[in-house]
Amino acid sequence: MSLLKPLLHASALLLASTSLLAQPSESLQRLPSDILDVRSPAERVTGAPGTMRITDRSCRSLPLDDVRRRIVDTATQEWAYFGFSVDEQTRIDPASQPATGQVPRRAFSRMSAGDSARLASSIAGYWAAAPDSDWIVQRQNDNWNAEGVGARWRHAWSAAFISWVMCESGLGESTQFRRAIAHHTYIDQAIRARDGRDTASVFTAYDPGETVIEPGDLLCRGSRPNYRNLAERRTQLGDGARTHCDIVVKVDPEAQKIMVIGGNVRGSVRMKVMHAVQDEGKALRPLSDNGRVLFAHLKLEAPPIALNALDHTPTVQAFPAAAY
Repeated sequence: MSLLKPLLHASALLLASTSLLAQPSESLQRLPSDILDVRSPAERVTGAPGTMRITDRSCRSLPLDDVRRRIVDTATQEWAYFGFSVDEQTRIDPASQPATGQVPRRAFSRMSAGDSARLASSIAGYWAAAPDSDWIVQRQNDNWNAEGVGARWRHAWSAAFISWVMCESGLGESTQFRRAIAHHTYIDQAIRARDGRDTASVFTAYDPGETVIEPGDLLCRGSRPNYRNLAERRTQLGDGARTHCDIVVKVDPEAQKIMVIGGNVRGSVRMKVMHAVQDEGKALRPLSDNGRVLFAHLKLEAPPIALNALDHTPTVQAFPAAAY
């Protein structure tokens, strides 16, 4: 049975049980704090779209023993809040494709005006966890004032999402994880950690397949440049690059699939189901991210949790239909 089928079945039952089929967005809510102690990102900002501003950049600091589980729990709750969207990816191995430098493009799914208004403060709250991001929220205010609350975010917010998850999950010190408006900042930190030049980083960079991928780790790709391995990024450490990382939430070696959650994936917090392979003498590795090479596996230096961690998250456990 496909790993995706029970997940989609659970999500469909959950949607039906909460009347979301009639009102697809407005009824989605985060869990109460006594079930999952995660602050809503919307609490970090004040004001309506057009006058919104960041008011709270504080982060939690928790023992590393707790962080891996919190990363998965927190990312999963946001995925639910955005509507449980899932991409089952095509089985593409970039190594078998012609070296044209081209990568497939995905159709962009524009949010409805209602969804954009509902999610505006959450996305702005993600930006609050990334230093030096006030100007980005102000630019978005200008967009909202010019185009209305349905205006798309002018700046890609995927790194802000990762920064907020790490901030809320207990990595409060920037020496542990360099929260930033762009992924390459913390990717480079993890590469330096691998090279022995950053002893405080809690993530260490590996080429996918070098070591075991676990829930709470990050998988990263490049698009400009389209890096194929860590060695290529090492030659450009500190330089700007268009990159993207997702959070691993479940690994299924038997089905050869890895499930990840990321922000600003087709305009949403979205899950991807990635096909994976295990080369002889190597660990399981994802084939690609929609045809793009995954050049970096950022491994969290924290105790492991179950490979099926997604199944045990409060978001899934809160609903009987999700107990698949």
